[in-house]
Amino acid sequence: MTTRSTRSPRRRTVVALAVVLAVLAGFIVRLVDIQVVNADDHVKDSLDTAFASEQTLYGTRGAIVDENGQVLAGSILQYDCQLSPLLIRQTDASVLEGKSKSRLWADVSDDVARITGQTPEEVRGIVATALAENPDSEFAYLKKSVSTETFRELADLKAPYITCMPHPARAYPDGAVAGNLVGFVGTDGKPQESLERSQNDCLAATNGTRTYEKGKDGVVIPGTEVESPATDGGTLELTINRDLQWYLQQLIAEQTQNMVAQHGSILVYEVKTGKVRAAAEYPTVDPNNVDATDVKDRTSQIFLGTFEPGSTFKGLTAATVIDAGGQTPTSTVVASSEEHFADGARVRDSFKHPANTYTLTGVLIDSSNAGISKFSEKVDKQTRYDYFQRFGIGQGTASGYPGEENGLVYPADQWGAQTTYNTSFGQGVTTTMPELARAYGAIVNGGVRMPLQIIESCTKADGTVVEPEVAEPERVLSESTSAEMRQMLENVFLQAPYAKTVAIPGYRIGGKTGTGEKSDGHGGYKQGVYYTTMVGFAPADDPQYVVVVTLDEPTKVTSSAANATAFQKAMTQVLKTYRVMPSTTSPELLPKFG
Repeated sequence: MTTRSTRSPRRRTVVALAVVLAVLAGFIVRLVDIQVVNADDHVKDSLDTAFASEQTLYGTRGAIVDENGQVLAGSILQYDCQLSPLLIRQTDASVLEGKSKSRLWADVSDDVARITGQTPEEVRGIVATALAENPDSEFAYLKKSVSTETFRELADLKAPYITCMPHPARAYPDGAVAGNLVGFVGTDGKPQESLERSQNDCLAATNGTRTYEKGKDGVVIPGTEVESPATDGGTLELTINRDLQWYLQQLIAEQTQNMVAQHGSILVYEVKTGKVRAAAEYPTVDPNNVDATDVKDRTSQIFLGTFEPGSTFKGLTAATVIDAGGQTPTSTVVASSEEHFADGARVRDSFKHPANTYTLTGVLIDSSNAGISKFSEKVDKQTRYDYFQRFGIGQGTASGYPGEENGLVYPADQWGAQTTYNTSFGQGVTTTMPELARAYGAIVNGGVRMPLQIIESCTKADGTVVEPEVAEPERVLSESTSAEMRQMLENVFLQAPYAKTVAIPGYRIGGKTGTGEKSDGHGGYKQGVYYTTMVGFAPADDPQYVVVVTLDEPTKVTSSAANATAFQKAMTQVLKTYRVMPSTTSPELLPKFG
């Protein structure tokens, strides 16, 4: 039997439960209205009061490395640090009212200035200027492109109004080492010069984005985030050796200054592969401090400069008359210090001597213009032109350096009487260091010309390796001609006046010098100024490397002897770097005169 006393609590429980169910039902109805019936309208209303935001996700620009993977150019993180002037003002107000234990901006700004390297007045002025322009300003740059170390010191201040946003930046850990090849990027991250610019397809990263919606309270609205990931750039591997490049840059800087020259260069060419192992020059650019370098020195004169090669071309002429004219190292001509030829052509030597019965070897040793001119008559001028073409003179090397210049050799049917003879000893033609190195490489490499290259490969972010397209090796001379040329050029370095200066104990070496005149820009030559060249190879019995050393207008010593010391030191370092074994055979001396 139910009494009044037991019915009353039960009734209250039922009523309470009914109320709860009614309220819950109301919530459910409202939720259905919001989420289903009028969902689109409510989403629109919320988004109308939300703030769309987008964040850049930076990809990393690829590294440029040497043949051993040593980094020549890489990417680092830097930070753009900014202030909220409004929050600074509000924080100071809270401190003065006793509502906050934070430090006043006047004190914090002293620490900020110490960390960023600015003056306290400069830092405080940034905030004051921003507030003067807009009392509600929430943004002002403190300093751009600060280091990670600076960013961390600023973060340690725990100042809520300082924010630093990361972005990638370029760094060149070895400074000017290979700066002439690598190039540099601008402060905006865009590539400006040399391989940084020409190989941008390999190196460039693709930035991603993260987009989202925030409410008025700054909280990200769930479900609105969309991310497109960044893609890093590839790794560009060069053929050069960083340590060798560094040494040769110090060497050519010293030699250029000692000889009081305008410019100096050293190029190292690997005979059997065609790869450039060093391309050093002075002056050159430090990509970390581009503004300190004159504009004309921010690229590579090795690949962009042309010059009259002078007597180094006698080697090409000698190879031609052996290969196509039936001559030998001991073939002879009679030549005095001044010779007159048909149609009024005249050729002089740089030194006085009587009529000598020169061997072809002797002509190279004494570097006789008259003698090589007489030997050049053993073949017609079209044949000599064709051999210049086969050596690659005037054709460029397709090395991979942007804007590489070509030498210039006019067709044989445009040669006048004087030019016909001048071309035999390197006047009336121009070439480049890469062209000359490749030509001498062909002369000593069994007569086979290898394609010259400075780029080894590009490894994409996904691991794909892309190698550059290079020309096929090409036979220029017969093997027997190459062998005879190696012997003759070795005798040049054994019997020339500079023989002791270029000698490398334990190694057989050979080569040729050249002193080219410089155009005055008006059809003539400058008086008393020259472009000097020394090209050599080692070991002479099994050539591995060709080294070319040039000086532009040396004044202390104006002949190619100015290059001898640098050549000897450069070749010595090359042989050490690549652990080339000393020679185990002895050279054969050839006669200068018949």
